[in-house]
Amino acid sequence: MKMIVALLLLLALSNAVKINGEESDGQCDNKLTLDPRPHSVSILEFGAVGDGKTLNTIAFRNAIFYLKSFADKGGAQLYVPPGRWLTGSFNLTSHLTLFLEKGAVILGSQDPSHWEVVDPLPSYGRGIDLPGGRYRSLINGYMLHDVVITGDNGTIDGQGSVWWDWYSYQSLNYSRPHLVEFISSENVVVSNLTFLNAPAYCIHPVYCSNVHVQNVSVSAPSESPYTVGIVPDSSDNVCIEDCVIDMGYDAIALKSGWDEYGIAYGRPTTNVHIRRVHLKSHSGSSLAFGSEMSGGISDVHVEQAHIYNSFSGIEFRTSKGRGGYIKRIIISDVVMESIYLAFAATGQCSSHPDDKYDPNALPLLDHITLQDVIGTNITIAGSFTGIQESPFTSICLFNVSLSITPGSPTSWVCSNVFGIAESVFPEPCPDLESSYSNSSLACFSLMHLNGKAAAL
Repeated sequence: MKMIVALLLLLALSNAVKINGEESDGQCDNKLTLDPRPHSVSILEFGAVGDGKTLNTIAFRNAIFYLKSFADKGGAQLYVPPGRWLTGSFNLTSHLTLFLEKGAVILGSQDPSHWEVVDPLPSYGRGIDLPGGRYRSLINGYMLHDVVITGDNGTIDGQGSVWWDWYSYQSLNYSRPHLVEFISSENVVVSNLTFLNAPAYCIHPVYCSNVHVQNVSVSAPSESPYTVGIVPDSSDNVCIEDCVIDMGYDAIALKSGWDEYGIAYGRPTTNVHIRRVHLKSHSGSSLAFGSEMSGGISDVHVEQAHIYNSFSGIEFRTSKGRGGYIKRIIISDVVMESIYLAFAATGQCSSHPDDKYDPNALPLLDHITLQDVIGTNITIAGSFTGIQESPFTSICLFNVSLSITPGSPTSWVCSNVFGIAESVFPEPCPDLESSYSNSSLACFSLMHLNGKAAAL
């Protein structure tokens, strides 16, 4: 076994990472080059009042409608000066920069009549909370190109407490809105801002390409139910870097549709690069894959992550009826502190959008590498519970050292999982340290060679 692993590592040193057949350090190194906007207007020019009480929805909508006329002239910028700018939901336009000055706070209205109700996403078939429609997100982009939301550390605050109460008391009429959502858009940048108190998800690119989220702070209180920070969803060529995220449920969650709806829509989340992030989640996972992953999730590279004070560190979720796949995932250079469950992979996330799903649509979880991980104050090292009819394969652990808290009930839990492990402490379950099969031959191993990632 050790000779085979050594051979794999030796081969890894001679092969550079190749994405779509070309050498690459990852999506985050492919910077979007967006030219400065030649035109700029202030939201003040459209009658907005930054007192935190006056509703400015019409001002935002009118400003963006006006700036739409500059799309073929190099685009334009909407400048938001210091103040507290209360608004309902509004839509962006292509070739637009929304810039929030330091001290500028966009506040989401707590009156649901200020949030339009729209159809559910086709890859989900219903809202995330309830069957039927959903409230439109606060800031939206639909079929846009070249859009930037940025600033000098301005703030977008969803004021989500009322939505959390309605969710908890089951008094919602429709599924909760998100804070920022882009649908079927490309060349999107979100940077240099603080995001607070999203009603549900904070930043949600869905059916998008070329998305760069950089240097943002995202948070919601620990008691906020099922709030999630950044959610790449059926999107490709995504970079998330230099972010600090602290959420009630998941910090970052990768998704791609729900059961029969996600299978039919058939758009995966792929080519995602996440690096230099600080992640904290209260009741969910700091880094989650699924459970809605029916369109597939693949080719994800996570590196230099600090995960702390969380229930779960890294988690893969799926279920019978999901179909789809989670594969070719490489996670390396991770520091974990005070985590109840460091690693998890489960095939028992049994929630479904309706009763029309196919229970024989079995998901695939394969080619998962976890490497160079140090953890302190960990209660359980890992729980891998696969599906009997579709076991999890090629779960590969290299150079993992976890300090388990005294009195921990167990270090590892495994069933219906196969993989290999090298230099892992505490000693993993036999399924991960001695099972070697053809599927394990394809295990990914990440090395750092001359400053570049190398993989087999």
